[in-house]
Amino acid sequence: MRAIQVIPSMTKTMLALGAAPLALLPLAAHADEAAADANTILVVGQHESAISIEPRGLSVSLGEEQFAGINAQNVEDLMKYAPDFFVRKRYAGDSNGVPGFRGTHSTQSARTLVMVDGFTVSNFLGNSFGFAPKWGIVGPGEVAQFDIVYGPYSARYAGNSMGGLVNITTRSPQKTEAFATVQGLAQHYDQFGTRDTYRGYSAEAGFGFRQEDGPWSLRVSGRHFRNDGHPQMFYGLAESESTMPATAVTGAVIDPRQGQAYAPGSPAKPIFAAQSPAAITQDQAKLRLGYDGASGVTGEFLLAYWHNLDSQTAPDCYLRDAAGNVVCEGLVSLGGKTYDASGARWSRSIRDELLAGLKLAAPLSDRVTVQANVSSYQILRSDGFTSGSYAAGEVNGPGTLARQGPTYWWTGDLSFNARLAGFELAAGSSANLYRTDATNYALDSWRRDGGKDFSSRTFGKTRVLAGWAELRVPLEAVTLTLGARYEDWRAFDGGLTRLGSDALAGQQVTGRYDSRHADGFQPKAAFEWAIDARTTLQLSLARATRFPTVGELFQGSLNGDGSFNEDSFDPGLKPERSSDANLVLAHDFGPVKLTGSAFWQRVEDTIFSFTGFNQNGVTTSSYKNIDVTRQYGFEAIAEARDVIVPGLDIDANAAFIDSITVRNDAAPAAEGVQFPRIPRWRINANLRYRVTGPVMVSVGMRYASRPNTDLLGEQRGDTYGYTSELFALDARINWNVTERLRVSAGVDNITNDRAWVYHPYPQRSFLIEAGWTL
Repeated sequence: MRAIQVIPSMTKTMLALGAAPLALLPLAAHADEAAADANTILVVGQHESAISIEPRGLSVSLGEEQFAGINAQNVEDLMKYAPDFFVRKRYAGDSNGVPGFRGTHSTQSARTLVMVDGFTVSNFLGNSFGFAPKWGIVGPGEVAQFDIVYGPYSARYAGNSMGGLVNITTRSPQKTEAFATVQGLAQHYDQFGTRDTYRGYSAEAGFGFRQEDGPWSLRVSGRHFRNDGHPQMFYGLAESESTMPATAVTGAVIDPRQGQAYAPGSPAKPIFAAQSPAAITQDQAKLRLGYDGASGVTGEFLLAYWHNLDSQTAPDCYLRDAAGNVVCEGLVSLGGKTYDASGARWSRSIRDELLAGLKLAAPLSDRVTVQANVSSYQILRSDGFTSGSYAAGEVNGPGTLARQGPTYWWTGDLSFNARLAGFELAAGSSANLYRTDATNYALDSWRRDGGKDFSSRTFGKTRVLAGWAELRVPLEAVTLTLGARYEDWRAFDGGLTRLGSDALAGQQVTGRYDSRHADGFQPKAAFEWAIDARTTLQLSLARATRFPTVGELFQGSLNGDGSFNEDSFDPGLKPERSSDANLVLAHDFGPVKLTGSAFWQRVEDTIFSFTGFNQNGVTTSSYKNIDVTRQYGFEAIAEARDVIVPGLDIDANAAFIDSITVRNDAAPAAEGVQFPRIPRWRINANLRYRVTGPVMVSVGMRYASRPNTDLLGEQRGDTYGYTSELFALDARINWNVTERLRVSAGVDNITNDRAWVYHPYPQRSFLIEAGWTL
């Protein structure tokens, strides 16, 4: 077995833990006493553009200054060095990139609210890696600003902001302009029996127009992206008691560290194949129309289309028979034992999606403004074709089709802001509707949907109606903000359809879920004290409620007569309810700003998929409520400009997180255990140095300590099937060849660290880029 790490684990940990304090030492030494405005606690990137979302608690705003030091293959990369934050991105073009704040598990997608220009792109149709925000709707070249707020401390936003919220602001043209960017990608990958170089490219372009003496602006952009991502799954041989003839083979790979990835104490299975590389093709087109009238009326219309093709038709099979032929399924003989090789299938998924949004704002007087927006995200097509076996994939034999539709969500908001006698009052209402409808079919030929036979169908809807209000009271050096949000949730029109059995054989039978209703009152409070011109202290408190998604609720199974299998789902699944606190202290030294943050969160009825006792006392693996979870932690953040030498900028941050299961009657062994996939430590840093006027170099670092992989804390490892330690060093160089032309080159994961989030993260990856602007 080859060594799978370049830097030993202890060495990586020491390097990472040492990096943050080393970065901070020169900052304090070179800070002057220049005063700075500290009216709001906002770290990293005080841009000309104001933060686009309410900065309660810890808030981060990222712009061109930070983007220049990042190798951005996709838009979510632009946040890779943000404090105590991550995106589960497994390869360039990954559509399952779930964001996580602080102690949020990397599959708790419904705890993050993500918006583009204020329009919701969070996929609250479910709560797992398969329901990530729709990052692909935006290209990295069109982003003006990323705003990140940690925690649910503003009444303006839904309880799904329990973890935090992100808003991506795209560029608004200031004049007639155009841009074009091309990229080339490459990653050499070596794991188990797979050795290959995966390549990709992208081309992004757009133009903008703004009237010189008029209110209208227009921006049109598009991007084509093509990449081969490394394999995400590896298949193990299963021991067989069959007495049928077996093919003698060689070539299987055994990783002795892998056994617990399947079951604690079990031996490692011989790995016989890797899933096919994901051949990703994405096309994106966007139109943004803006209106900025002299009377103060503003408006924006956004229309975005995203096409995604994921083709996996080349499983990498390691086994060879005596004649050297590839063997990828069937009974095989290895080391005197008989095994069954299966699972290496072929697949192809196609998605077409559309975002449409309209936003209007107008002054009702010199003190009162009103704003309204409505948006819809439509999944126009979502077809997943999968072969029934490896052999069926080769010869276009039988398979399955998973088809979604109609599937969509609608969101709408109406709000007003008023300045009255020194107070600031804001209030509003909002609504959303999420609908899912997914049908599975059996196919005669897995590549096409002709001759499909019905297998099963899942459908359902949720809606939330909300009202909120916030009062901001400035009292000289102290500002008090009080708020509250009320949400009314309903789940309805849910059901399952399958083929019946016995007397109903061949007929479709349907079971319908009972409608569900719940509500949540969510008070908020923030106390902000401008201690002096350079120092600000803020205490934020909140309650938040996150209601179940359609994917968590409507996920049971039916018996052959159409009745529900009572052990397949929890009909009484409760909403998550959190209590949150965040204390933030920031001091601005002039060229250096230091921020410290302490946070605490207690969640009742955490919704999580795990194995434990269900409502009937039966052990099942399904979505259940964990009675109580708790997290607390500390964050230290440094932002420095022109320190030590002119042109040297540093952003560095470190976070400690303690996140545990306090009480879990369904799985008592989990109590007191660190919550899965939550590292104790996260450290990120980015150093940018302008060598000369047109040339800038940057170095980045990302570190996360090794977490538990499972809820019980029994699985900890550094190979496939685990969530491992992460240590990555990145580098980039930008050269402004002319005022209009820029070229860049970069490498991520210089040390070729091999890290895992069950699936493998990228190994050493290269990027070259050229950008042109008019």
